[in-house]
Amino acid sequence: MIFARIDFSGDAGRAGLPMRPEQMLIFGNPKGGTPLMQAVPTVGLDLPLKALVWEDAEGRTWLAYNDPKYIVQRHAVESNLSINLAGVIPLLERAAAQ
Repeated sequence: MIFARIDFSGDAGRAGLPMRPEQMLIFGNPKGGTPLMQAVPTVGLDLPLKALVWEDAEGRTWLAYNDPKYIVQRHAVESNLSINLAGVIPLLERAAAQ
C-alpha cells in the first residue's frame, strides 16, 4: 500500500527551482508493520517504509531504501517478527527493473 508519494522535483519546480526527477514513496502493510511497532514502538521511526527514486545527470534512474535487516537490527526487533519485512526487497527490485 502506498501511503504517500512526495514529488521533490515537482515541488522544487513550483518554487521556481530546477531539479532532476526525484520522488519519495512511503509504503507498507499495516498487518506487517503494526506487530513490529507494538513490540518495539521506536520502529515507528522507520515505518512505514520509504524508497527514494531519482534520475541522475545521465538520465539513469536510481532507487535507495533502508534494508529491512538494518531496521530490525537498529530497533532490536525479535527475529520472529523480522519476517514481516522480508518480502519488501523483491518487490522493490521488481519495481526498479520495470
